[in-house]
Amino acid sequence: MLRNYLKIAFRNLWKSKGYAAINVVGLSVAFCICVFLFLTSYLQLTYDSFHQDGNRIFKTYLFSNDPEKATRSANMPLPFVPALKADYPELEAATRIMTGRKSLVEAKGKYFDKLLLHTDQDFLKIFSFPLLKGNREIALRDLSSIVLSENMATAIFGTENPMGKTVLVGRDADQKQYVVTGVIGDAPYNNSSIQYDALVRIENAPNYQNNKEQWNGHFYTVYLKLPPQVDQATFENRLKPFAQKYFSGVLKDLKEKKARPDQRGDLFAIRLQQLSKVHFDREISGGKGAPIAIVYTLLGMAAFILLIASINFINLSIARSFTRAREVGVRKSLGALKNQLFVQIWGESTLLCLVGFLVGILLTYLLMPQFNATFDARLKLEYMLKPGFVGMILGVFILVTLVAGGYPAWQMAKFNAVEVLKGKLSMKRPGVLRNSLIVTQFAMSCLLACCTIIAAQQVDHLRTRPLGFEKEQVISIPVGNQVDGRQVLGRLRNKLATDPAVLAVTGTSVNIGRGRDRVTSRTSAGFKYKGREVATDILLVDYDYLKTLNIKPVSGRDFSRSYSTDSVNRIIITESMAKMLGEPKPVGLFMGDDEDTTGTKSEIIGVIPDFHLYSLADENRPITMHLSHSETIHYIFIRVTPQSLAGSMEKLRAVWQEVAPQSEFMGTFMDENVDAWYQNEEQMAKICSLAAGIAILLSCLGLFAVAMMVIEQRTKEIGIRKVMGASIPNLIVVLSRDFVKLVLVALLIALPIAWFLMNTWLDNYRERIQISFWVLAGVGLSAILIALATVSFQTIKAALVNPVKSLRSE
Repeated sequence: MLRNYLKIAFRNLWKSKGYAAINVVGLSVAFCICVFLFLTSYLQLTYDSFHQDGNRIFKTYLFSNDPEKATRSANMPLPFVPALKADYPELEAATRIMTGRKSLVEAKGKYFDKLLLHTDQDFLKIFSFPLLKGNREIALRDLSSIVLSENMATAIFGTENPMGKTVLVGRDADQKQYVVTGVIGDAPYNNSSIQYDALVRIENAPNYQNNKEQWNGHFYTVYLKLPPQVDQATFENRLKPFAQKYFSGVLKDLKEKKARPDQRGDLFAIRLQQLSKVHFDREISGGKGAPIAIVYTLLGMAAFILLIASINFINLSIARSFTRAREVGVRKSLGALKNQLFVQIWGESTLLCLVGFLVGILLTYLLMPQFNATFDARLKLEYMLKPGFVGMILGVFILVTLVAGGYPAWQMAKFNAVEVLKGKLSMKRPGVLRNSLIVTQFAMSCLLACCTIIAAQQVDHLRTRPLGFEKEQVISIPVGNQVDGRQVLGRLRNKLATDPAVLAVTGTSVNIGRGRDRVTSRTSAGFKYKGREVATDILLVDYDYLKTLNIKPVSGRDFSRSYSTDSVNRIIITESMAKMLGEPKPVGLFMGDDEDTTGTKSEIIGVIPDFHLYSLADENRPITMHLSHSETIHYIFIRVTPQSLAGSMEKLRAVWQEVAPQSEFMGTFMDENVDAWYQNEEQMAKICSLAAGIAILLSCLGLFAVAMMVIEQRTKEIGIRKVMGASIPNLIVVLSRDFVKLVLVALLIALPIAWFLMNTWLDNYRERIQISFWVLAGVGLSAILIALATVSFQTIKAALVNPVKSLRSE
């Protein structure tokens, strides 16, 4: 019987090749895109999930209910963990983590730029990164111990056993020798919040001895592991006396500002964020995480695309049921049971779904390199073999098979044999279901199209928004750790001094945008000035910084080589900083902390317009710039003439080989770096574009197929109308207007939802666009034109048929 069913299924599918091809193409494309979207979402949702006892691991953060705006910060003071462990000995483990720039590592005569994580011994107790060599209890016991990642150990020592060998970290007088006491597995790049090349004790961090008792310096993140019997809410309540004891100054300032407690009764509190949620909390993760809304958006898109493909399948199956009605009637009259007919017809649908699924998986395999390149996704085929993901995909396949194939099979199995054989087939209002499904799929397609256009406009707005400086024609070069930044800057200036294509050269501590080193750093300071609370970003610059970025002082002057004292306690501030100080004419005044008893203050020599040192999505703070002959230069900016822009990068690459041969040239154009700020938004816009395009394509494919089946059923009507004198335009109007009505209903549903959802999304940005009416109108008009074009093709084809042929049987 099963073999007979398969034979009949293959014969029926071969007889209706067009129907089968449309369904296979629609399902395979939908399955392919959904695998990509599900895989991307799966990796995001499983961030940090590989650690044992992850439900007991938390990241601490400080909550402050400031009257202006409630804030949360995961940066903690250095003495926080020792005090916490002393006051709460029941804690299972607690560790500090400090990440910064890559450090210079020397071993066996080779040099490497590697990311050293400064942390405590408890790091290996909290996180379950596999320790491949060494003892987890003692690997970080000594201050001279270093635990290498597997990649770093291989890069330095090859196949040799690294245990007990020494490496040097740092430069010149700051260089320190470490002994390898362990090799730890590499942190998964795609779904781990913590990344490292090596682990060393936090006591080796710069200025540790000066800051180990300072509660006002917040530069470290803290993770702790609670005992099994203690839950998050209980421990947060127990931390309230701790906050009052060690952060009394912050509480006093909030009370002076007339701050009020929040809903939980806190002015200031130490709170916990569970490890599994850290990645999705951009405020806690320092802007590095991915908003959970993006993950839900990807899952929603995948569900929409699958639903649209399923709707196409259902519509075609129901429309095709009219052509198979007599077959069902004959089978019933010969004794076929309802459940037998259901199994046979559903089996055909399952076979189609299986072919579409397999073709979709094949497309996924073939297109994965292109998907990774386009969306910087870094997906791997082995992720598809994870049990959780396999279960998800099989569940989706079974659900689609049951919904898309089961419903039409159930409807056909219910046909009345007598009525069918008499030619009186009647389904109860079959057009209602078909029309509802068409409205649903076009509503989803229009919703995705609106979201795509608005997201693209927001990204374009962020990119083109004036930043307060000229980013064009500026090349940014990360110096790296293998050379001295100041020496390289001096050599570059000498080399390029007579080059007419070079307009200015400068150095700084902070890159603007994301360069090839992918490092983003931010140094801030807070203090009191004449009783005012002041917070500012600190920026180290060199001569000609303002000239390179084409920033003109509002008052005062730039740093100048003519003033030898400019490198000692001289600063330039932005206009917002002057406003925060409350000084209408700040040039010549001295700025410092009211509580500083040393008398060290800095003279303000210039005021410049505000500019964006960081992304528009981040908080834009006032900036204080200073000059120094001793602090490290990490980046070099070079402004070139427009005429020399094309060949300037290669010319600088050659010069770099002369001035810094031991360091890799990683120059990029600053406008490209700035664009990289909005990589997440751009990625979302691209994925939305892809999903919307496929959704519209599948909707049109379904509409095309339904129109083909409907027109086939109305062939004689078309012939009669032609005989009665109807023209082709009249026929197009008659046959298309019902479909256009459905698209209009879909627009009435989709456009208000799109407006609400995108307004909610745009509210997350300080700099946002206003949604234009013309965007919604344009999407609506385009949807109508696409539907007309899709239906008209079949209508014109039917209208051109000679009515003699269509009415021959009459």
